[in-house]
This record gives sequence, C-alpha cells and structure tokens, in this order.
Amino acid sequence: MQNIVFNTDCLAYMKTLPDKAFELAIVDPPYGDAIENESNDLRFHAGQRYDRYKDIYDNNDPKLVTRTEGTWAAKYGKKIAAWDVAPPQEYFNELFRVSKNQIIWGGNYFNLPPTRCFLIWRKLTISEDFTMAMCEYAWTSFNGNAKVFEYAPQGSKDDPRFHPTQKPIALYQWLLQKYAKPGDRILDTHVGSGSSRIACWELGFDFVGCEIDPVYWKLQEKRFKEYQTQPKLF
Repeated sequence: MQNIVFNTDCLAYMKTLPDKAFELAIVDPPYGDAIENESNDLRFHAGQRYDRYKDIYDNNDPKLVTRTEGTWAAKYGKKIAAWDVAPPQEYFNELFRVSKNQIIWGGNYFNLPPTRCFLIWRKLTISEDFTMAMCEYAWTSFNGNAKVFEYAPQGSKDDPRFHPTQKPIALYQWLLQKYAKPGDRILDTHVGSGSSRIACWELGFDFVGCEIDPVYWKLQEKRFKEYQTQPKLF
C-alpha cells in the first residue's frame, strides 16, 4: 500500500501526473484571500482588510499581517498570513484533470459549479458565541444527497492539534467510507496535519499528498509514524 507525502508545491506535482491519475481527491486548500475583491463584510469594513486569524483590521499592508503574541501565530508557531492564500484557478484546473472525483473543503469560497451533494461538518462543542465556525462546508463532484457529519474539532491530549485548520481523522474516515471504493487512489494537495493520510492508512487506501510547508511536513511525518506504532484493539 502506497502512503506518502511530498514536501513540495502541489501545483507543480500535479503537472507531472497523467489525466485521472487518482480516483478521488480530498483537499482542504487555504482560502484567506479568496473573496478579497468582493464587497463582503466578513472581509472588509469601511475599506479595511480583515484578517480572520487576528480579528483586527489593516489599512496599509496588502498582505495579511499576523501578530506574534497571544494569537494563532503564537499558538502554532507560524505566521498564518504566509500560507493563507487561495490557490489560483490553475490549481483547480489541474485538480479536476488529475482526479476523477473531488471533495473540496471550503468550496463555498471558490468559483465551483453547483452541487447537490455538498457536505457539512458540524463541529460539536462549538457554541454560537465562540469565535470558531460552528460548521464547515465541502463541495463534492458526486451526484448524491447532501450529508452532515457531527464530530468535535479539538485534538486530544494524546493527539494534540498543531495546525490551525486541523480536521479529525474520523471525518476523513467517514468521507472515505462514503465516497471511496476499494482500490481507489486518494490525493490530498494540502496535507497539513496529516489526518487524511492516517485515515487512508487505517482503511487501506493508497494515498499521495503534498505539503509545501517544511515545518508542517515534518510534524505530520512525526504524527503519522507515531500513529503507526500505536497498539490497536480489534
């Protein structure tokens, strides 16, 4: 069984692939500036640009600016602004070329065709008054009914959260059980914390992923190897 993550740019990698090299792509691309040119109160207020990770406005710097203390950047040791940039249209062109079906988290931020089979991850334990979103949306290429998966977002003491957009392994297992078939090859272009990789390993799917950030690449490698050594109860 193939299970590998390359520390490389996903667009460059996809350009090396033949058409329909993967049966299913499950991806979670960044979308920080995906609607920056729209008149949307979530991104702009009185002509000021809004950074979703620090809740302050910036008039001058064209890039998102992240504070260094007391914020997500301090918690995860990264300047989120450096990577929270939506991929270009070329990324989606290549993604649709190299995969037969797609599940795209944050699909509501991108210019994608209508779909009746959209998915909602409802984050249990997140209240209406909390700053984190109560749910996330995924666009899919499947012709089926919309579905909802309910699961808490936070990591555990034994499996701590180290990436700001980290998703549960159980979420990816649910996706694979619903939308992948035995023998399918799975692609993830933005591996991040490696939850998709672990889910594929658990369920026996061939998996190839890309993670451009060397810090997150090393952290997910460490997480995957530690997960493999954990005793399993059958």
